[in-house]
Amino acid sequence: MALRLGDTVPDFTQASNVGDISFYDWAGDSWVVLFSHPADYTPVCTTELGEVSKLKPEFEKRNAKVIALSIDGVESHQGWIGDINETQSTTVDYPILADEDKKVSDLYDMIHPNADAKVTVRTVFVIDPNKKLRLTITYPPSTGRNFEEILRVIDSLQLTDQYSVATPVNWKDGEDVVVAPSIPTEEAKQKFPKGVEEIKPYLRMTPQPNK
Repeated sequence: MALRLGDTVPDFTQASNVGDISFYDWAGDSWVVLFSHPADYTPVCTTELGEVSKLKPEFEKRNAKVIALSIDGVESHQGWIGDINETQSTTVDYPILADEDKKVSDLYDMIHPNADAKVTVRTVFVIDPNKKLRLTITYPPSTGRNFEEILRVIDSLQLTDQYSVATPVNWKDGEDVVVAPSIPTEEAKQKFPKGVEEIKPYLRMTPQPNK
């Protein structure tokens, strides 16, 4: 069954390069970015895993853990990590799940039956501390993922979970946000003392409330 936004993601226990991972226990109270790969020693994924390693401190600032998945085994992962570290000038120190039995791929509906079963295992899942699925993006095999965008989405989700706002197109942390349509303008002016700009009755902007 396909996972939909707001669903509770399934738990699992699976081998990884850092030992067996019991997903719920490993995730704890953190946000999680789970991103899948078709196979080890693939060129685009090599660059992605290296970039995530470099961005790991940024994810940690957001109370987010990163965990990858590839359908090859742990021994293969270890060799591939050596290549990633060498070619991407980094040190991969986060888990890469070994999914040779496709248990996790099937649980998370990563395999698309109308396309090649291997190359379509390229999805990103953002999961909140309540184990709810908050974002999925599935990429074609020829297009490297944009992990700066994943960080941007986490910033938006964490902000909008806390305040009655939404984030507009191309928003980045620190920029103005949209007042939720459910709040009348006069109430919004009390709720957001930094000011409310009414562009249209349904389109009101306010400075980011936590900055």
